Formats: sequence, C-alpha cells, structure tokens
Amino acid sequence: MKDVYILGIESSCDETSISIVKNGYIEIATTTATQMDTHALYGGVVPEIASRMHTESITLVLEDILKKSKMKIEDIDAIAVTYAPGLLGSLLIGIEFAKVLAFVYKKPLIKVHHICGHIYANNLVKKIEFPTLALVVSGGHTELVVINDDYDFKVIGSTLDDAVGECFDKVARVLGLKYPGGPNIEKLSKEGSHNYKLPTPMNNDELNFSFSGLKSAVINLVHNESQRGNEINKADLARSFQDVAIDELIRKTELAIKRTNIKRLIVAGGVSANNYLRLELEKLCKKNDIDLSIPPLKYCTDNATMIACAAYPLYLKKEFSDLNLNGKSQEYFLNR
Repeated sequence: MKDVYILGIESSCDETSISIVKNGYIEIATTTATQMDTHALYGGVVPEIASRMHTESITLVLEDILKKSKMKIEDIDAIAVTYAPGLLGSLLIGIEFAKVLAFVYKKPLIKVHHICGHIYANNLVKKIEFPTLALVVSGGHTELVVINDDYDFKVIGSTLDDAVGECFDKVARVLGLKYPGGPNIEKLSKEGSHNYKLPTPMNNDELNFSFSGLKSAVINLVHNESQRGNEINKADLARSFQDVAIDELIRKTELAIKRTNIKRLIVAGGVSANNYLRLELEKLCKKNDIDLSIPPLKYCTDNATMIACAAYPLYLKKEFSDLNLNGKSQEYFLNR
C-alpha cells in the first residue's frame, strides 16, 4: 500500500497550526503560530482578535510547512481540518482555507473533531490497540471512553457540569493567576502544601465526574477569607485544589479499569500536559499492570499533527466532506 500524506489544519482557538503526517502516525513537519502572548494581555482569548490573527498567519504557516517538509500540495493525498468544537470565527478561517486547498488542488477534504484529534495523537507515541480505555481531559471535556475500534467510541463516564480544564482555568482566575490558567495552577502548586480542606467531588462509585462543587468551594473560601481580612496562601490553595481534582480523575479511572477489565489506557486533551496527572497515572497503571499511552507535551496542546493523525482512519474509510462543510462551536465528539 502506498504511503498516505495528509495535511492537517487546526485553528479552533488561538493556535494557527498546519502539519503533514504520513500514514497516520509519522510526523513529517509541523508549524504552529501561537497567539498566547497577545491574549495574555486580556486575561483570556478574545474571539475577534483570534480570528483576525488566524487570517494574518495561516498563509505564512502553510508556506513554512511546505518549506520545512520540502513537499508541494500536489504531493498531499488529503486535506484535513478541525470543524468542531471551538471559537466559530477561528474555526471558519481554517475551514475556508482547507476548502480552498481541496478545491484548487482537487484533494479530498476530511473533517475532524478536535477531541478525536487529541485521542489519535496517541498514534504518534505508538499505534493504538483495541479495545482501549481513554481518559479525555480538556477545557470542555472530561470523559472515560471505551474505544473498540477506529471511531467506535462508547462513553462510560462524563462530567455532569464543569470539565476539569474549565475548573482549573476558573480557579486560576480567582487566584489572580495569568492566562493560561491551568499551567500556572500547576506551577504555583509546586511551591505549596495541601493545607486547605476541600470537598471530594462526586464521592461515590459512579464513573461520572462533577467539578462545579470543588470550583465553588474554592471561590467561596477565597471570598470568605477576604471578607474576614485574612490573606490566602495562594500556593497552598493551588496545591490543595490540584490534589483533589487530579485525585478524582485517578480514582474514577481506576474504577473504569476494574469494571471494563481493559488493559490499555490512553490519555487525551490539554489537561494531560499536567505533570502531576501524568505521574499519578503512571503509578496507577504500574499498580494495575496497564499499558499507558500519553502523548508528548507538544501534542497535548492544540496542534495540527493530531488532526492529520485522526484523519487517516477516515481517509481509509473514504469518509470525505463536501465543500459545504461548516464550523460548529459546540458538538459532542460522538456525533462526528
């Protein structure tokens, strides 16, 4: 079978990224233009600015990727693009760019869900074997998923309210930490101790998650101490919060491992970049004799490499999109 080269485009939030991947797991080259420093000035992503910066960057990113890979668009077998979820204006920049490339160069167009991209980023570590259990942890998702085959997903546990990444970001804001919140919570927690008593979320034997109570507990604690004129030890509170949030992810993942009896675990989503989570998952999998796969840090945050990887099984199935493809700010990844 001949090699398949897929060009992936990711523009769902504040990263303009284009990548070329061979056969779904070999990265040829990737270029990502970040907007992080710009949005940090505003304490978070400003959608209008993000869209404008994608427009300014995307052609330059394509030129750079072709130069680095020493390839031409004619050498590419398909164009893949993130279509959901994300900031609609940002998504549309990538989608329209992908449609133009597909039309002009007569290449198949493949739509990819952002979370599927995070899942298939694990192929960059080693090829995903089935069945496998996946822990999906991001700003919008917290799920335990059984994957029986390519794009055969069955959710066995999900968040009933806030996603864990969203919770990290909101707690960071309450503590006055700069954007992006999650990494700064982790950084600050290393300077603190677990000295604040916080409630254990969803303290039961269900596989679902709930983080709104934990978030509210932190917000109320900070507010009440402020009203009393007491100073919060931010490092201690960051450590206490992170310990409770991550420990809940570990506890529910261990429950899922025991109930499914699946001996493989993959981790997907931006929160998988958290080093404490990675270390605790390694301990969990060693204890239970589980084969663990977590993408390298550069593939945990938004990138086009994962989008091209996730497009490969769809290419083999000839699941192509037409030029009417549109973006969706919200769509559950099972509704691909």
